[in-house]
Amino acid sequence: MCSTLNSIVSSLQRNGIFINSLIAALTVGGQQLFSSSTFSCPCQVGKNFYYGSAFLVIPALILLIAGFALRSQMWTITGEYCCSCVPPYRRISPLECKLACLRFFSITGRAVVAPLTWLAVTLLTGTYYECAASEFASVDHYPIFDNVSASKREEILAGFPCCKSAPSDVILVRDDIALLHRYQSQMLGWILITLATIAVLVSCCVARCCSPLTSLQHCYWTSHLQNERQLFEQAAEQHSRLLIMHRIKQLFGFIPGSEDVKHIRIPSCQDWKDISVPTLLCMGDDLRGHYSSLGNRVDEDNEEDRSRDIELKP
Repeated sequence: MCSTLNSIVSSLQRNGIFINSLIAALTVGGQQLFSSSTFSCPCQVGKNFYYGSAFLVIPALILLIAGFALRSQMWTITGEYCCSCVPPYRRISPLECKLACLRFFSITGRAVVAPLTWLAVTLLTGTYYECAASEFASVDHYPIFDNVSASKREEILAGFPCCKSAPSDVILVRDDIALLHRYQSQMLGWILITLATIAVLVSCCVARCCSPLTSLQHCYWTSHLQNERQLFEQAAEQHSRLLIMHRIKQLFGFIPGSEDVKHIRIPSCQDWKDISVPTLLCMGDDLRGHYSSLGNRVDEDNEEDRSRDIELKP
């Protein structure tokens, strides 16, 4: 049962459509909760546009940045292909560049799902757009505003999203303006959805046409990258635990959790100074990388020269 569940979860994780649908659903739910609990149009001249635009654009930008930042493949591409600190002997072949571009397009496709969903949902709802565009509505063809000054007209228009009490003729104008803004917002939303759909289709076609891999090779390569990452993380975790346990045994004389503790040692002052200085991985001309901040100061062959062993008697 557990293996079956793991296989189902693994297949869902590899299914891009499922992941994108899940991201879109979570974005829609978050947008509805966010708008209902935090958004309140100020209905003041000079503030409606900035307030409505901020709620419309800034969350989309945050979601876009988070979509790139939370993708581990993005940092892999940045570290392997875009970093200027790459050693000179590391040459990147044209095939690697093409594969890196394909991976970047795939990451971008995942990253833009949430911001595009946010923009589409907010535009189809129309609340933010109505608040932002309320001051710029054209009411010249309404006779009620013929004898109203420009400043007073802006004040009246800015108060439309708040549905304040007003004369009946002003309420009719307010309803017409609200319908107009709702129409404009929803049209922009559908245009955005259409353009995004076309862009995704065209980008997928161009990526597959420019790919040096066949369809089966691309499927194998994607599975290979996922398995490589998963197995490397498992091996790295096991390797680091064994290495750290070895260093800790050298430093203190025993391994944490060991039931048979016969000898312990007192680290010297120099030992504490050495383990307090962090080391970097594979930097400089040292061919043997430093993998631990514990360092190599503690040496089992010279333990008796630096400190005394303490035997714990039962």
